[in-house]
Amino acid sequence: MVADLLRADGHEVFPFTNLNAAVAGMATHQPDLVVTDLYLDKTNAHGLEIIKKARSLSPPAVVIVITGYGSIDTAVEAMKNGAFDYLEKPFKVDELRMCIQRGLTYSTAVSETTFLRRQLKKKYHFSQIIGSAPKMVEVFKMIDRVASTDSTVLVLGESGTGKELVARSLHFSSRRQHAPFVPINCSALPEALLESELFGHRRGSFTGAVADKKGLFQEADGGTLFLDEVASMSPLLQSRLLRVLQEKEVRRVGDNTPVFVDVRVVAACNEALEQRIKDGQFREDLYYRLNVIQIQLPALRERLDDLPLLVAHFLKRKSAGRVGAPLKISRRVMEAFNAHSWPGNVRELENAMERAITLCDSDTIRLADLPPTLLAKLKLSADEDTARETADLPHVGDPTPTAVVANADGANGNTSTSTTTNNRPLDSIKPLKHYIREQEQSYLNRVMEATSGDKEQAAIVLGVSLATLYRKLSGDEPEA
Repeated sequence: MVADLLRADGHEVFPFTNLNAAVAGMATHQPDLVVTDLYLDKTNAHGLEIIKKARSLSPPAVVIVITGYGSIDTAVEAMKNGAFDYLEKPFKVDELRMCIQRGLTYSTAVSETTFLRRQLKKKYHFSQIIGSAPKMVEVFKMIDRVASTDSTVLVLGESGTGKELVARSLHFSSRRQHAPFVPINCSALPEALLESELFGHRRGSFTGAVADKKGLFQEADGGTLFLDEVASMSPLLQSRLLRVLQEKEVRRVGDNTPVFVDVRVVAACNEALEQRIKDGQFREDLYYRLNVIQIQLPALRERLDDLPLLVAHFLKRKSAGRVGAPLKISRRVMEAFNAHSWPGNVRELENAMERAITLCDSDTIRLADLPPTLLAKLKLSADEDTARETADLPHVGDPTPTAVVANADGANGNTSTSTTTNNRPLDSIKPLKHYIREQEQSYLNRVMEATSGDKEQAAIVLGVSLATLYRKLSGDEPEA
């Protein structure tokens, strides 16, 4: 009867009449919802086994238990084992329909939540942070080592280096990933408002407090609170923050009752806190509470080897919906990028790429598409970029010096040349074309890794045709 009813309502139904067949059927069909009697057949096979099996599926199935042996004890036992709802025979058809609808709605919500959590974890996992320079590798190692702990972390780095991205990576790689991640910029609010935001307030505690308000510490209970620009806090708020870190409890403004909170704090600052301590602007005891684990993010100018990877990343992401031929980068643009000091770091590069992609009216990004302030700092003219000049081989780093050393003779002004370079005999130096080929292959491998093996995207970033890229990768290109 139940199977016929559910089929009539448009559900796909698989009925079973014994325990073993039902257990095997769940493994095969992976159902969204299971309806089971508490006692399945004449052998009194127990439906609790069905509940346990259904809840062990991935994702778990919602279970509705039906029985004619209704009692408080059996209902409690079924619910403890993971049953969603409980119906006692005889039951009305509408009751069953309503129960199943609630169960399916719950199952859909759980599946969507699980999917979104997985997407968030994937998006903010530290493996999604772009970089392969040695300093960034050290950052990744530190995130991996401390993510699973509850230690307070202090993230230091210039503005635009990705401090919040690191904080999110720590959260979504930890056991707290299913709890809230709550960020706040401490420099964006005045002292009184920041105090209320962090710790909450009671109604009537000050003018405008018309209702009780939970602070961000309570909102982040079980999860992570990210305090950006923590150095901008006033001395009063620094002392209150210190007490929260020490006692694991908060007291709302206008309230005398403390509230226990389980929050991991990740703080960030773009300046040296040691100097602010010397100047009397930051509490030394708070510094040591925050600086349990320190992660130092390098400036972009300190990891220029990552510049092509970041350009490839932003080019792919920012031009995703663009109509027309795939974009290329001119060689002059890459030279300008490598010559720029990037005071705004990765954020500045991202903005420059977005502007260039938006304003580009051809298939190649040129100097004219870059921000005027960047060109002015480099003393460049947009007219310098020619129509045929594309980034055939972007910057690959400074080669090892191979010039012959000339030593001045102070006595007579003559010069003499050495027969070694960096203490190596000249016959050990490779021909220039071999050195260039090795550097090119090394760079191509890095670009292919950055684009996850996508040759079309790699060709776009490098500014070469797909055929040229295949030829270079195979080593079949004729030597110059």
